[in-house]
Amino acid sequence: MHPIAEKVLARDTRATARACRLADDRAGDHAAILKDLFPHTGRAWVLGVTGNPGAGKSTLTDRLISVFRKQDRRVAVVAIDPTSPFTGGAILGDRIRMQAHFGDPDVFIRSLATRGALGGLSRSAVDIARVLDAWGADVVLVETVGVGQDELEITRMAHTTLVVVAPGMGDEVQAIKAGILECADVFAVNKADRDGADAAVRDLELMIALGGEVASASGRARGHSAAAHHARAVAAAPGGSPTEGPWEPAIARTVATRNEGVAALVDRLEGHRAWLFGTEAGAARREERLREAMHVQLRDALTDAAVAVLGPALDAAVHAVARREIDPYTASERLVEAFRSTGAFTPGGAVAVGDGP
Repeated sequence: MHPIAEKVLARDTRATARACRLADDRAGDHAAILKDLFPHTGRAWVLGVTGNPGAGKSTLTDRLISVFRKQDRRVAVVAIDPTSPFTGGAILGDRIRMQAHFGDPDVFIRSLATRGALGGLSRSAVDIARVLDAWGADVVLVETVGVGQDELEITRMAHTTLVVVAPGMGDEVQAIKAGILECADVFAVNKADRDGADAAVRDLELMIALGGEVASASGRARGHSAAAHHARAVAAAPGGSPTEGPWEPAIARTVATRNEGVAALVDRLEGHRAWLFGTEAGAARREERLREAMHVQLRDALTDAAVAVLGPALDAAVHAVARREIDPYTASERLVEAFRSTGAFTPGGAVAVGDGP
């Protein structure tokens, strides 16, 4: 076993931080470390925290840490900040709101930059969550960047997805169409002391009710919404037992700055965890999540391999498309063929893209 992996399993904080850095940079022996750690993962509950900018995700995450620590659970946090498309830098400031836990040896907080990745996560978030799982975390909280309506990668990573919203998000039509809301297992209406909190709860209740009706009527929910996930899970469960039923997203009101409603929120999160790990429908949901994660892993691995192998061939194809010597569709097809067979390469290392329209 890799020495760093051994130290991570021994709960060495410095070694765990180094393993996270190597995984994030994809440097050194990161692959060997991750392979050695994987058999020791699978125990942690991965809880995704997402929502629109300004909804209070970081403050609420801080409160969740406190609740879990009172339950004597080891907690890890993966806080993701956006990378500037202009400078390439990231503030990594979300953990500032969690500094009360910095001295706790049973809390590990790691900040990540998106590095251009879309979907609210960084490319290495899954790997780092596994490192922290192997470190011994009982709960891994993954706080995404402030995301939009269709950036829902967290649903492929987390066991439970908490969507944090705030009053003033819009009318009921906006609530129904917003993709970020459709991914929730649990909703937190944060800043519930503000005007409009009752309306926000009503809008969410309407969205949940309509989502359940659509899923039931279609019989084959699609996409990454919570209703779609749970409808497929029930259908995939042996016998499709109706006694289990789909999970209906729960709603909790919170005022994170005053620590109000957080205990009730945790109860609702625990309810989803019990469903996920205690029913056949939940088991099917977990298997589907792993299947989607494997698809992402395979896609990334294939992309890396293709770029490494094609090298100048990819650049040559780009220049050919820019000069209108070939269309991008044909160029892509030929690059795929080149990747499949080295015989598709010219001696100079370029793909013979030929003349195009």
